[in-house]
Amino acid sequence: MSAETVIPQTSHVERHGYLFGHPIAHSLSPLFHQTVYDGLGLKWSQFPLDSLDMDLFLKLRQDPNFYGASITMPHKLAIIPHLDGLTPEGADVGAVNTLFLREDPGTGKRQYIGTNTDVIGIRDSFYENVSNPDACFHERPGLVIGGGGAARSAVYALRRMMKASKIYLVNRDRREVKAVIDECTARGYGDGLIDVANVEQAQELAGPGAIVACVPNFTPRTEEEKEARRVMECLLAKEHKGAILEMCYHPSPWTEIAEISQRAGWKLILGTEAMIYQGLEQDKYWTGKQIHELPVKKVHEVIAAKLNEARL
Repeated sequence: MSAETVIPQTSHVERHGYLFGHPIAHSLSPLFHQTVYDGLGLKWSQFPLDSLDMDLFLKLRQDPNFYGASITMPHKLAIIPHLDGLTPEGADVGAVNTLFLREDPGTGKRQYIGTNTDVIGIRDSFYENVSNPDACFHERPGLVIGGGGAARSAVYALRRMMKASKIYLVNRDRREVKAVIDECTARGYGDGLIDVANVEQAQELAGPGAIVACVPNFTPRTEEEKEARRVMECLLAKEHKGAILEMCYHPSPWTEIAEISQRAGWKLILGTEAMIYQGLEQDKYWTGKQIHELPVKKVHEVIAAKLNEARL
């Protein structure tokens, strides 16, 4: 057991879950889920478990009052061998951000199941904020900026859920792009992925309809970073203007990419939207409620207020 880990006291609530990862001090997840549970009249809470200790988490999840967990970095892959099953999204993306419980119909034994609600967060961010998806992004190329886990989720959402005709990948590191293409291909949704490595290539391509930016907020400094930014700006400058989801929202969603996109005439969707919709999907698994039964409006208000605090 890690000496640094603070084990939350859970006895004052009827059921509890965890946000398991490191570092997680700035996460809005516990606030988000508390808003949902309070709105439903449930004496539940999600507690932050800031830890690298997988054995500790595996012990804590055996509590009879445990309902599930948000799994964040660096555990999204490491948790998989400790699960009894995966949903199709969890298996296809190859990373788990949500653990929920099922009961084995034969034995009645508790089963630990993993899924990936990040893909739902990305999908719903567009469909809840774009009034005419057919005109905006259906049957058009998609664009993913970045090469990490979020980029893989974005490729999955664009390919399987948002009718992207092909998907451009823009990133400073060609090896990361190759890894994304290889992994997505191996998992069955890698068709039509295009590594857009330079502006000359970007100039020849049709404009995208939906963009998902999956990189931290920073000013490009290396030549590779500058070229990736120029490629992005070239694609943003195309005649068709669609919608861009800027996944980065900490410490602020008002990023360089957000500003550049708005100046170029694109509809901006803040990353907190993806966080909200992936979180609502988690609560569907944990509470058994449907989206229309959850306090969606209140969640938006609470997260917006938290963002305004950060801007002051």
